[in-house]
Amino acid sequence: MASGRIRMIAPVAFLTLMLGVAPTLRAQPRTGPPDAPGPRAKREGAVTPAEIQRLFDAYVVMQSQEAVGVGEEQYPRFLTRLRALQDARRRGQVERTRILLELRRLTRDQETPLDEAAIRAQLKALDEAEARAANEIKLARDGLDQVMDPRQQARFRLFEEQMERRKVELLMRARQSTLRQRDRF
Repeated sequence: MASGRIRMIAPVAFLTLMLGVAPTLRAQPRTGPPDAPGPRAKREGAVTPAEIQRLFDAYVVMQSQEAVGVGEEQYPRFLTRLRALQDARRRGQVERTRILLELRRLTRDQETPLDEAAIRAQLKALDEAEARAANEIKLARDGLDQVMDPRQQARFRLFEEQMERRKVELLMRARQSTLRQRDRF
């Protein structure tokens, strides 16, 4: 009973700790000129969704061995292939987001003439990126499956679902916390 409770609290505690440490990690000296803005100006202490995703990916790696039942001898191959799967997902999401931002830019302004050719090109690029990402993810998952037996494969799928639910919960909590902090000031 206590073990189950610890497993439920552990991800929240881990990300809470990391969210508290992240502003400190970002306070490192900058390499560019002091007045040069970063890619995006951020509020001091704000944690980006990409940072949360990286922290969560690290947490998944830490928890996966026990959750899936991977033995010590197979763990190095499992870990390499798990990271390949995470990387494939991340690349696909980054590309998809980039294209969607471009579509938003192309369709945002109601007063400028609509560039239908550019929009069609971006829609085609989106379809291609989604198909490419799905293929990369499938190949990475197949590679991961090669180092696991069927029970471990099933446990991994269940573990992934559980982790995805936890990630959504944590992101919602972080968003609510950010909104509460903003309302205070």
